[in-house]
Amino acid sequence: MNVAVLSRNPGLYSTQSLVLALRKRRHKVQVLDHMRCDLIVDSRNMEVRYDGYRLHDIEAIVPRIGASATQYGAAVIRHFEALGVPTTVPAEALMKSRDKLRCLQLLAGAGIDVPISAFTNNLSVLNSLLSRVGSMPVILKLLVSTQGLGVLKADDKQQANTMLEAFQRLQQDALIQEFISEVGGSDIRIFIVDGEIVASMERQAMPGEFRSNLHLGASSRPVVITEQEADFALRAVELIGLKVAGVDILRSRRGPLVLEVNASPGLEGIETTTGIDISSRIVACLERCVEAKYGAYGTE
Repeated sequence: MNVAVLSRNPGLYSTQSLVLALRKRRHKVQVLDHMRCDLIVDSRNMEVRYDGYRLHDIEAIVPRIGASATQYGAAVIRHFEALGVPTTVPAEALMKSRDKLRCLQLLAGAGIDVPISAFTNNLSVLNSLLSRVGSMPVILKLLVSTQGLGVLKADDKQQANTMLEAFQRLQQDALIQEFISEVGGSDIRIFIVDGEIVASMERQAMPGEFRSNLHLGASSRPVVITEQEADFALRAVELIGLKVAGVDILRSRRGPLVLEVNASPGLEGIETTTGIDISSRIVACLERCVEAKYGAYGTE
């Protein structure tokens, strides 16, 4: 099978782990920077070109699309999909997961518990929205953000107003979200591949930090999840339409709350914490997708 891993940085742990897993299964693999892909739209001859050269015989793709390249990355995935190339991350699912408001709307509408959140373009109603969300402090979160960037805590109403006003001046949309104080800077990351939970870990933020992202210095350990946490995670991923995803859950007093569904979750933290070879699980998922389309690798 000839596979393209879409990644801007071939040296990243996640990219290297996937390349190694693919080669172990005797697949041909190349790492392509999706921002260097050119898309030719032609009803008679659709093409993807890379640095000016037409790509041939790509049988499957594994997208690793960062938040800063979501729109272009989704366009590249969509083009491969139009060519009938199987992918572990459909373009529409990527877009659903990256828009935090849309994702929360879908989850809450399906009865999956999420942190109470609000969205407005009218700062004159801020006080009533803050009261609806809950007591101070609150979290302010850019609609498109990742790895904890664009996530701030406002300790009082004046600070919340100042931050939201700054976001609006910068033409950046932001969510107002309740702060779940009882979690103490921890969350649960559940990793799902092809409808199966393959690993889970608890992340704990550094003292004085409320964000539990590992690259911000958080620690991690394997964790056993509850039936309800597993149910919420599996339903969330199915709802968004992802085959590979990381679901972040907060253990609040009122039960588990789905904080986020990540379409391009990092592999280093979860693999090193749990000792589970998740990349090989992703490759096996890709093989099933290709077999479902072609019947056998490379033969339709």
